[in-house]
Amino acid sequence: MRLRRWIMGVVAAGALLVGGFLVLAWRFPIPPVDPPAASGFEPALVRRGQELALLGDCRTCHTAKGGQELAGGLPMPTPFGTIYSTNITPDPATGIGSWSEAAFARAMREGVNRLGQHLYPAFPYDHFTRIGDEDLRALYAYVMTRDPVQALVPPNRLVFPVNIRLVLAGWKLLFLDQGRFVPDPSRDAAWNRGKYLVDGLGHCGGCHTPRNLMGAEEAGRALAGGQAEGWDAPALGPASPAPVPWDEAALRQYLRQGFHPLHGSARGPMAPVVRNLADAPDSDVAAIAHYLASLGSGAGGAGPGPAGPHRPVPAGDAAAPGRRAASAGLQAATPAAPDQPGAALYAAACASCHESGRELPLGAVDLGLSTALAGPGPANLVNLVLEGVPAESGQAAPVMPGFAGMLSDAQLVDLAGYLRGAFTDKPAWTGIEAVVRTARAAARPAMPTAHPAGAPR
Repeated sequence: MRLRRWIMGVVAAGALLVGGFLVLAWRFPIPPVDPPAASGFEPALVRRGQELALLGDCRTCHTAKGGQELAGGLPMPTPFGTIYSTNITPDPATGIGSWSEAAFARAMREGVNRLGQHLYPAFPYDHFTRIGDEDLRALYAYVMTRDPVQALVPPNRLVFPVNIRLVLAGWKLLFLDQGRFVPDPSRDAAWNRGKYLVDGLGHCGGCHTPRNLMGAEEAGRALAGGQAEGWDAPALGPASPAPVPWDEAALRQYLRQGFHPLHGSARGPMAPVVRNLADAPDSDVAAIAHYLASLGSGAGGAGPGPAGPHRPVPAGDAAAPGRRAASAGLQAATPAAPDQPGAALYAAACASCHESGRELPLGAVDLGLSTALAGPGPANLVNLVLEGVPAESGQAAPVMPGFAGMLSDAQLVDLAGYLRGAFTDKPAWTGIEAVVRTARAAARPAMPTAHPAGAPR
């Protein structure tokens, strides 16, 4: 009899826990609305929403390669599988045309769609929860005045149990900290504006903060460096690995133009971010730079530099690498090929540009200043060598050819190892071979299959 009571007690307790979780996880659907007429929104509100969408990088994540803007379908690799971004155009069948402003706000701040389904945090509602009401209204006005695009997106490909959306209710219970941004009265307006954008709409921590095993940003380590799509997102602030410390002016130029002579070019997931910021209000970009500079500049200027003959000249020196006058003669400064395989590859393929001393964007960044080389891992360097730095249409920016078809994996390993030793005083990287294999595989992604009509996303 005692055993029977004990079993019944356990069953009852389990039922209560499951029931409580389901109550917590269940979210009511919000009734659909007719797509609002574009003429019903104030033009000024729509323009403001457009500016905010640029700061939030909306078109980057919600536009597939070769697809129409904001129509979704972009694959986003995560440790748990691949998530495809949704169609956020006002198409009522495949987009968000039937969403009310309340449904839009709930998705942005709570990660729940109009039907009551929990959204994966690849959509960074853990940051968007800080966005103010007026900015949310402007964003809603902007997306609802775009041309509707009927476009179905591929289904997510996630491992069990992450593929069950109810699980996300538990994730939110543990990691989602809802609340609006609260200005710091002891700081100036630009600092507060910058922090509001960095922590909220700009969701910089989505890439630049390390994540735990459950995919949540680690508490207390904001902007301490993370990973995104096979790239290392370097730490911002005092933990920055940059050989030359960032200052406000350098941050502003980098965010606006995508490169800086003492820091190099934005590549990987950061490249579309700076393309959006180039069209965003300059005052907002300046505020972001102002706030990030206030976090600290790292120890780059305290002495680190290349162990070899390529030590960088301090920032501000007119003779510093990347600041010297352009000269056709300097471009031909190719050193004699040494015996070491990596050094020979550098002399043959890299030195004529990287030791030209010509100012960016006409020259190439001095590798003694490269954050990719000074970082904790070789991923960024390997990706850069494989993919290069393609030319941007209509923009004066650094250009570098990709070497994916010219260098073997073994040559890439030799080159990366040599560059790390010759241009930094950091410890040698380990595991370069595995990083090269992963980067090669990522350069040839499988094409997604079409999403069947009517299936949930």
